[in-house]
Amino acid sequence: MVLSKIASQSDVSVHSTFASRYVRESLPRYKMPENSIPKEAAFQIINDELMLDGNPRLNLASFVTTWMEPECDKLIMDSINKNYVDMDEYPVTTELQNRCVNIIAHLFNAPLGESEAAVGVGTVGSSEAIMLAGLAFKRKWQNKRKAEGKPYDKPNIVTGANVQVCWEKFARYFEVELKEVKLTEDYYVMDPVKAAEMVDENTICVAAILGSTLNGEFEDVKLLNDLLVEKNRITGWDTPIHVDAASGGFIAPFLWPDLEWDFRLPLVKSINVSGHKYGLVYAGVGWVIWRSKEDLPEELIFHINYLGTDQPTFTLNFSKGSSQIIAQYYQLIRLGYEGYRNVMENCHENAMMLKEGLEKTGRFKIVSKDIGVPLVAFSLVDKSWGHDEFEIAETLRRFGWIVPAYTMPADAKHITVLRVVIREDFSRTLAERLVHDITKVLHELDSLPAKLSAKISVKSEENGKINDTEAGKNGTTVVKKTATETQREITTYWRNFVMAKKSNRNKIC
Repeated sequence: MVLSKIASQSDVSVHSTFASRYVRESLPRYKMPENSIPKEAAFQIINDELMLDGNPRLNLASFVTTWMEPECDKLIMDSINKNYVDMDEYPVTTELQNRCVNIIAHLFNAPLGESEAAVGVGTVGSSEAIMLAGLAFKRKWQNKRKAEGKPYDKPNIVTGANVQVCWEKFARYFEVELKEVKLTEDYYVMDPVKAAEMVDENTICVAAILGSTLNGEFEDVKLLNDLLVEKNRITGWDTPIHVDAASGGFIAPFLWPDLEWDFRLPLVKSINVSGHKYGLVYAGVGWVIWRSKEDLPEELIFHINYLGTDQPTFTLNFSKGSSQIIAQYYQLIRLGYEGYRNVMENCHENAMMLKEGLEKTGRFKIVSKDIGVPLVAFSLVDKSWGHDEFEIAETLRRFGWIVPAYTMPADAKHITVLRVVIREDFSRTLAERLVHDITKVLHELDSLPAKLSAKISVKSEENGKINDTEAGKNGTTVVKKTATETQREITTYWRNFVMAKKSNRNKIC
């Protein structure tokens, strides 16, 4: 005899996920729900929302790695439950971190003896690495000033205005004055001559960028070193250099090994690099390497023993995952020098191909450099076109591409650029497709009227806001419209334009 059974609400296993009440009702967004839901429903609800995110592989704004080999993915998942700080419990993981530090130190030509261990630490990214390096410079400068009986309450750091925001955070969080060398049109990195001129007795270090976020360009660390050597000789100071090689640290050694930017220069005391950029690891790992033990004040290193043994630690956080450190070691031994060189050469070649494709359109000026991070930064040649870089970036999103448009920093704010970062997983086919889609966007915008805001030039006069276009025609004064009136005018303009297009399309020839 077969017994039938009526499914109850609690017997959720017989329900399709999309037929269940869990996807029919909205879950609270900012409060924890009162009741539990099945794991399948929780997964589906979250997965559905995440579909609205952009595709990481097509996110050309980011320098961060978006693809790794399946074997490394497995290592990451197998170690995702390991807390790196438990060094006594996970001694092999600690050893892998130490190996990474030494491999990177040798890559950066650290002056190490035959059996001498490198001085460095893994971080969650270059931002933390920069904070640690900056703290070391500040403390060392303070100790020297105290020993000399001089004031030590007004430290400063010299950088270019093109530095990443983490330098501004360091200056603000740790009370260090940030002295920025301003940029100029067609020169979008720190000028070493101006930087050396800004150095004074309170300068804890000069930060040079190997791979500007704005256009990928390498700053001239060699010239900066030579200028500071001479200034230190004249003044008796010993102003050092930190190299922010977040993007370029895993590029220059393989593409331009003769370029002097690292510990071959005597004033370079520390270098940071992002493992999750061109170190080819997913987001969450960076490195900072010091030239020697003398460059990292001992009082900044803490020693703890409540996890089993004495453990030295110099980080801004405590707990962190082990996965990314293990992944970094995988890449270093899996690829080796040959593999990294091949990857970087491929990225560089694809960047050059993209650059040539954009130049052939005749519409763009390239502002990135051939020697630098493999990216292409470009701006419109014709500023009177009626459309701008922001419109191009927005229209490209319809094709799936995420290409950022932004203005340059102070003294070059009138320059707007688009930037495409070439990563390991950006193939030649994708580069060709991007050029095709950009060309298509240009033709599409050519057929559209100019932005209304570009047609109306408004300036302030003593008698109010005047529309230059109208005033130039008949000498009359036109008061600027309110935001509501302007929006209404824009809406009406586009409605009429669209209706006219439809009308023309429906005409019988």
